[in-house]
Amino acid sequence: MVRILIVDDHQLVGEGTKNMIEQETGFHVTYSMDIEEVIAKSKEEPFDVYLLDMNMPNCSGLELAQRIFKFHKEAKIILYTGFEYKSQFNLLIDSGISGIISKSASQQELLMSVHAVLSGYTLIPISLLQQLRLSEITVQTTNTNSFSNQQTNISVTQKELEILEGISKGKSNKDISEELFMSIRAVEYNLTKIYKKFKVNSRSEALAEAVRKGIINVNL
Repeated sequence: MVRILIVDDHQLVGEGTKNMIEQETGFHVTYSMDIEEVIAKSKEEPFDVYLLDMNMPNCSGLELAQRIFKFHKEAKIILYTGFEYKSQFNLLIDSGISGIISKSASQQELLMSVHAVLSGYTLIPISLLQQLRLSEITVQTTNTNSFSNQQTNISVTQKELEILEGISKGKSNKDISEELFMSIRAVEYNLTKIYKKFKVNSRSEALAEAVRKGIINVNL
């Protein structure tokens, strides 16, 4: 019997998803809204698959996934959301989760996702797969002086690009962390790397350099 745990702060969604999955023979589904109860049950006997709501207010699905990974390192976790998941390929890979699926997915798509994860596959929606070619952007800059013209390459990761785009929209580190499902510390760490690459000391200087190098296009 395959044991599946669903965690969602909306009972109708959670119970509805439970009923959809349990129509598959051999699946036993547990639904809970209580985070601490989830942790306790998982420690006592880990589930085969975890289906976690990405956007719970008190504890996001990603945060809960990280807590589960602490005692169940091989956990198979699918995040699901009612919001558009944009620019999150790096999130998927870095966090160690097994997949992301929309709450608007059909029953067939949901069951297919569960079976794929159980078989050891990582589930990547097409919208995320297309970002594989955008994981890193390399720009070439020219350093001119009286002695030489030297060209150097600067690589910006997708995550760094997303942070720069957030800055261009006037968002704070906290806003960016919530939008990208990262901790504030992770945003600050990536900003430090951006400063070092661009040889600047502030968000405004980093943004100006990104625009000057053609990495992003905004009206300053």
